[in-house]
Amino acid sequence: MDKPSLKEDFWHFLCCLGRYFQKKSLRSFHFFETGKSRMAVVLYRQRGRYSRPFVHSGMMLLIVIGVTLGPVLIKENFPGLSDTSWQQAEATVILSATKGEVETSTLESIKPRSEIIEYTVKEGDTVSTIAEKFGVSIDTIRWENNLKTIKSIKVGDKLRILPVSGISHKVTHGETIYSIAKKYQVDAQVIVNWPYNSFANDETFALAVGQPLIVPDGIMPKAVPTAPRPYYAEVPAAGTVTGTGQFVWPVGGNISQNFVWYHPGIDISNNSAPNVLAADGGTVVIAGWPAPWAYGNRVLIDHGNGFSTLYAHLSAIYVSPGQSVSRGQSIGRMGSTGRSTGIHLHFEIRSNGTAANPLSYLK
Repeated sequence: MDKPSLKEDFWHFLCCLGRYFQKKSLRSFHFFETGKSRMAVVLYRQRGRYSRPFVHSGMMLLIVIGVTLGPVLIKENFPGLSDTSWQQAEATVILSATKGEVETSTLESIKPRSEIIEYTVKEGDTVSTIAEKFGVSIDTIRWENNLKTIKSIKVGDKLRILPVSGISHKVTHGETIYSIAKKYQVDAQVIVNWPYNSFANDETFALAVGQPLIVPDGIMPKAVPTAPRPYYAEVPAAGTVTGTGQFVWPVGGNISQNFVWYHPGIDISNNSAPNVLAADGGTVVIAGWPAPWAYGNRVLIDHGNGFSTLYAHLSAIYVSPGQSVSRGQSIGRMGSTGRSTGIHLHFEIRSNGTAANPLSYLK
């Protein structure tokens, strides 16, 4: 039997090597696909519950890489800089500051507060002045701290201050946003609209036992609030076709949420789902369900005088973009589309693109 030639041996070796790498590649690809599938399941589970830690971890990794490699990259791209350049620049700033005394002050952040803070009562403080200082109601401080009366505080007391007027609540077994809303006499949409409340499922608004919730404008059970509740909106007769700057109520119902920094409009609820009317005459700009999805079906009307109005969560739309509408004309029907817990109308008035409090304009 003839011995195989060197060329045949080499070809056989290459074939074996190719099959080896093919098996290794297929196995590596299989492991990669399995890991990717498991990661997708973890991220999808409970619709975004783990997405925030994942994003934060990614951002921290980028920051670490930037801090670690930043000086090296700067030094390579700017060879004229020495290791002492930073100290020299800092010394120049210090010397220039000695030419005169500079008045310094501490500026408070205007970023809306999201957490409950603790406040120590000082001399001259009252519940009323503390409430005004933090922009919450007197009842909020009284209920959160179990005060029998508004005079039940003394210097040195520690008070819990909520970020918004309302109630803080810890979820117990069997509770839903609907049962919690009923307990504190608010609409469930109010709880959903508070941007710092989280849910185990953003579609069903499921809650986890033990999680904290803020219930804006909530009223403690069996308590009598010192401030009046939102009133009933009445719809007047129709008016002119062109924009006048005078707005009528787009629908009748109970005002379930007012205008606040995180909610640039008012919510009007009515379980009968009546037709929604144009608050003033103008031209329809948007009629449908574009992004952002949270508004659901919406209509946006440009009134031609710097004002525009938005009507969101509609179950039906009766107008189309480019159509002229008169004040009081039916443009759609109240519904619960988008990020909504029940039938209501989210209504906004915008002045030159900036959201304004509709209650300051409605007649």
